[in-house]
Amino acid sequence: MSGFNEQTDVASPRRERGVALVVVLLFLVAITGISVWTARQSMLAEGMARNQMDQEAARQAAESALRDAERDIDNAPLGVLMANASCQRNASTTDTDGISPSAFSSDCAKGLCLKDDTSYTASDWTVATASNKTVADPWWPKSKGGLWNDDETTKPGRNPVNSSNCDTFTGGVPLGTYSGVPPVRGVSKQPEYLIEVFQRKHVRINLDETQVTSTGEKANQWSTMYRITARGFGYSQRTQVVLQSVFFP
Repeated sequence: MSGFNEQTDVASPRRERGVALVVVLLFLVAITGISVWTARQSMLAEGMARNQMDQEAARQAAESALRDAERDIDNAPLGVLMANASCQRNASTTDTDGISPSAFSSDCAKGLCLKDDTSYTASDWTVATASNKTVADPWWPKSKGGLWNDDETTKPGRNPVNSSNCDTFTGGVPLGTYSGVPPVRGVSKQPEYLIEVFQRKHVRINLDETQVTSTGEKANQWSTMYRITARGFGYSQRTQVVLQSVFFP
């Protein structure tokens, strides 16, 4: 009996050492899994923060383009030549309120887009394509028949200033082309804008307001308004923000 007990006493520690190894391995697997999950969560959070910053940069760039388009509209009739501006609108115009509607064209020459009201009613996003522009609005993406024109070589240069394409370019107007404002730093591409023109009656009229624009037009007159569409880019050109506003000079 004593010999049997001695064998039992000797074998027992070996079995305990085997169980301990399995437990340690399980703990290692669990700790490794938790570490990997934590690392992935940290990378995901960092990526989300980076994307949010990229989106915010694009949004602020688009806001800058909206304000630049308003400066473009306001200064065009005055023939004001801004310092560091690549181009200038018609300096001989006699209009006192905004850009002349006659300056707008169907191909968005110099960023001024013309589309009659009947054509707007026919716009159809579901069937618009790059080759089917008749049912597209000018500000839609190129794949949907939009007229932004992403070929930068056909547009005026800003850095350095280059006015070689001022009279021939079509599509979006790069920031500062007509105002000379400094470029936006840190973005993949300068923001740009398109301007559409509309004629409307009884705009912004109520019992207390007898004017439809800040220029003092009467309520029964046609009012000229401009729809500005701005497109901003983030640190990557894949990050884009599009903003719109209706502007009354």
